[in-house]
Amino acid sequence: MRNQQIPGTDLTPSVICLGTSNFGESVSREDAFEMMDRFLDRGGNFLDTAKVYSDWVPGERSRSEKLIGQWLKLRNNRSRIVLATKGAHPELETMHIPRLSQEDIYTDVDMSLSHLQTDYIDLYWLHRDDSQRPVEEIMDTMHTLVQQGKIRYFGCSNWRSDRIEAARQYAASKGLQSFAASQNKWSLASYPPANDPMMVTVDERELAYHERTGLPAIPYNSQASGFFSGRYQSEKLLQPSPENKKIWNLCNESNLLKLKRVETLARQLDLTMTQVALGYLLAHPFPVFPISGCKTIHQLEDSCAAGDVRLEDQIFQELRGIH
Repeated sequence: MRNQQIPGTDLTPSVICLGTSNFGESVSREDAFEMMDRFLDRGGNFLDTAKVYSDWVPGERSRSEKLIGQWLKLRNNRSRIVLATKGAHPELETMHIPRLSQEDIYTDVDMSLSHLQTDYIDLYWLHRDDSQRPVEEIMDTMHTLVQQGKIRYFGCSNWRSDRIEAARQYAASKGLQSFAASQNKWSLASYPPANDPMMVTVDERELAYHERTGLPAIPYNSQASGFFSGRYQSEKLLQPSPENKKIWNLCNESNLLKLKRVETLARQLDLTMTQVALGYLLAHPFPVFPISGCKTIHQLEDSCAAGDVRLEDQIFQELRGIH
């Protein structure tokens, strides 16, 4: 699997990022360790987690970060890993109350460092935005953390481009580091409006911002909940059923056309459907590092193989044009 530099940084992660939101929940410690070992064997080095991951399950908090920290210590391979985690997420019991104060961010960074058993985080994401809090204050907070050596670079997750641009302009005016990348919901599929207003999907406006500025995207849900995994066939998705309940909200005319085309391309190119769908994201004219949230070794192998897929521009433009 190839690597690619994140512009403006000295980070050169694998183009496929291993998502770990299931670690400690549906993925056990043993399976998580095997998955990370295999990911490294396949050329992967980019791990994405969050302080809040697995907190929706009763019991121990931050299980994903803690499992990764145990693995890093046991394998003694911290220097080989581009480690990304997220903080400043609202408490799950009070999602309507933002947590982007300086105190909130400092507290979350220190907790993540402890969980991950490391003294620095390569890429730290602000997990949610708070449009009422000035970007100037947030950038100053992140600058302090960089100066302290606790984080090397930082990005934003679920931020809209107008807020990203305001932050960039302020950082530029002060000679400060700005967001290295954005992590929003994005895949080949077209998404219906989100139920959670705090989650941001890459639409045409957000995509245009990435294309205009070159800001790297590190999208979550890059496989559209398995819509293009080969598990579903386009001719069988015209009616809801227990089998397709998970992805029924994606079964609109545009996505069914995309699914049918991906089925055909996979056969023609001797690729899996997952590899075509991830290859589409990788073909964009700005850096893209899709996050793959695997639950099995087979899914991991499939996603890692996508890291070497280079779709011809004609195919990319065709998929891009299906609406």
